[in-house]
Amino acid sequence: MMESTVYRFDDVQVDLAAHQVTRDGEELNLEPKAFAVLAVLLENAGVALERDELLDRVWGHRHVTPNVLNRVIAQLRKVLGDDAEHPRYIQTLHSLGYRFVCDVERIAPQETQPAPVQPPAPAPERRRRAGDAKAGDAGNAGSRKPARRVQGLVLLLLLVSALAAAVLSSRWEPAGAARPEASIAVLPFTSLSDDPQDRYFAQGLAVEMHDALTGVPGLTVAAQLPPDGEVRNQDVKSLGEQLGVATVLDASVRREGDKVRINAQLSDTRTGFVLWTESYNREMSDVFSMQGEIAGRVVKELLGVLPGGPESLSRRLAPTDNIAAYESYLKGLDSLWESGRSDHLSRAVSFFNAALEADPKFARAQASLCRAEIDRFAAARDASAFERAETACDRALGMAPDLLEVSLALGDLQRMRGETAKAIEQYSKALVDPSLAVDAYMGIARAHGANGRHALALDYFERARRLTPRDGNIHYAIGYQHYLNGGYLQAIAAFREAVALRPQDARAWNALGGALLANGQEREAADAFQRSIQISPSVGALSNLGTLQYNAGDYAEAAGLYRRAAKLDPDNAVIWGNLGDALSAQGGNAEAATAAYKRAIEKMEAYVEVKPDAAVALVELAWYHANLGEAGEARAYIARAEALDLERGEVSLWAAQALARLEDWPAASARLARARREGINEDRIRAQPVLQRLAVAGTGSRGQ
Repeated sequence: MMESTVYRFDDVQVDLAAHQVTRDGEELNLEPKAFAVLAVLLENAGVALERDELLDRVWGHRHVTPNVLNRVIAQLRKVLGDDAEHPRYIQTLHSLGYRFVCDVERIAPQETQPAPVQPPAPAPERRRRAGDAKAGDAGNAGSRKPARRVQGLVLLLLLVSALAAAVLSSRWEPAGAARPEASIAVLPFTSLSDDPQDRYFAQGLAVEMHDALTGVPGLTVAAQLPPDGEVRNQDVKSLGEQLGVATVLDASVRREGDKVRINAQLSDTRTGFVLWTESYNREMSDVFSMQGEIAGRVVKELLGVLPGGPESLSRRLAPTDNIAAYESYLKGLDSLWESGRSDHLSRAVSFFNAALEADPKFARAQASLCRAEIDRFAAARDASAFERAETACDRALGMAPDLLEVSLALGDLQRMRGETAKAIEQYSKALVDPSLAVDAYMGIARAHGANGRHALALDYFERARRLTPRDGNIHYAIGYQHYLNGGYLQAIAAFREAVALRPQDARAWNALGGALLANGQEREAADAFQRSIQISPSVGALSNLGTLQYNAGDYAEAAGLYRRAAKLDPDNAVIWGNLGDALSAQGGNAEAATAAYKRAIEKMEAYVEVKPDAAVALVELAWYHANLGEAGEARAYIARAEALDLERGEVSLWAAQALARLEDWPAASARLARARREGINEDRIRAQPVLQRLAVAGTGSRGQ
């Protein structure tokens, strides 16, 4: 049978059954179509084969352009070390086809020797930490009976590894790597509209195009490029080298009233030549069909066929049939990109709601609304946002239970509830779609981080980073994870990378300032906070700058900054607590300080009711109650926070302050010593007036 045949020419061996090409025992990498063309050429060595015959044998000649065959032949020549001008293996017959001209030996199957099977290397021993699941113990109990279970586990691991490899290969090729023939980067589309606000429309079309192409089997798509990046300052060849792709898709978009014009072009990154260019000038209502035509042209050019037919791409690129709903949806996505704006989450929520008003059955908009509300809940500790997120997720699940965007949203919801296992299950479902892989890995990372699994969280963040290495949001998330774990120097490095990639991201500048402040670098922290406020005054930056002033003893200035922050977000519990601190330290404002603490308690208790594993929020509540003289409530919240064994440094520092306020000096001193052991900076400790009293009491020395 041909499937068992092995061909040999020169020092090259081609094993059809193993689908393997080797030279002197080293495997050569060929894409499936290139291997199939080589097999047909070897089977007919010395015979002239017409282009149509090759196209028919390999592709079935459906929806295939001759350029696809040219690309495959070029790849074969490159891998084999052949020269088109002086062919050693593949001869071009102009206006006809190709012929394999080297002598070929056909080897019977029994003549070949199977490669020796290498035993797997022993797995490194892993020391289990206290509290880790003991799944391995059950598998080792009871002598030999679990053998079938172990085999099943190995099979499951192999399947998971294969899935992860497929996701990775479909999204990113590192710089300098061999470029797959069927590979592409989608550049951010350029808006040529007279209205500068139309930028969102062009960018939204680019994101939708990228995600649609990512889901095409056999097509390698580079990571999504940020809209504010420097890619437009590079030529096509440089981009191809940097991104590891053979082609780039670029487009310009102009809207004029009810008309939209899209000019698209596909370029070859090795030659710099334009492979095709097309202009589309249609009604706005035809934007989905235009996107579908562009995507279909790209896929045919690179693969020769449309896997699943043109309908599959069209469905992905038309999530609604309502243009007004689609425009609002794109505006929502754009607002989520604009993380530098203080109001980006509220704007996103408004746009997704507008999309659903126009099309109440728009499932992707409903799932996006759920995720935006969860982000707002996490950012502002606003319990009402979580209630709205639950409603949005329930509606999305009812609309499209199999939609993977819904799985992502459910994962976010369950993560915030502290249902880690359920959240990871939902995120893992979303990994099936390569366009959602980054968000899924980020969700899994955050779920592990929330449970104190720092190393595991960083591992999943790194998986996301490998898919999109120039995404500042991922570096921001990595920095925040380091910050929560007390690794301030690592956090600073990650946040610096985030602001280098997204210099107009106010949130990242604020986070950098927070890490610098925690590390005692107050001057650099102030510069970062000011930079954040210059870009967009936000609750976080105003509050952090207020904390810097508070630490310096300028309580009046701190109170003013906290009041500005409270006007921007009156439902933020932390801001009210900070205001209470500043007013209390300033003196003469007891009544106003009490009101601020009561407001903070009201908001924070609603937050921890939704998220009972928020250790720092619990111990902050202890501090607020201690300032109101409510010792029982304060001690109860300290006990709850410490029982979680999360964010130990922050929890210990807040507990020390609360106990010092209650004048329980021995207990406060013990927590302060623990905070120091966990890496809390001495400047932060000295900045707290109540901890200065602890030192005066003679029990706060470093030796305690």
